[in-house]
Amino acid sequence: MIQITKDTIIGDILDIAPHTAPIFLSIGMHCLGCPSSRGETVEEACMVHGVDCEKLLALVNEEANKPQ
Repeated sequence: MIQITKDTIIGDILDIAPHTAPIFLSIGMHCLGCPSSRGETVEEACMVHGVDCEKLLALVNEEANKPQ
């Protein structure tokens, strides 16, 4: 089971669960391939984009753990 936390780097999430990218895109995180997102934590990205971190984590964890 994949466990993504507020301290998880977005680039790492995309490496282990690329199918979560649409969730990030849907909340305005359009620069998923840029260097800052590769080193930014979920919490940092949420602060920058004005997104509720706990809600995002719930969505991303659910999607990351779906069978592919």
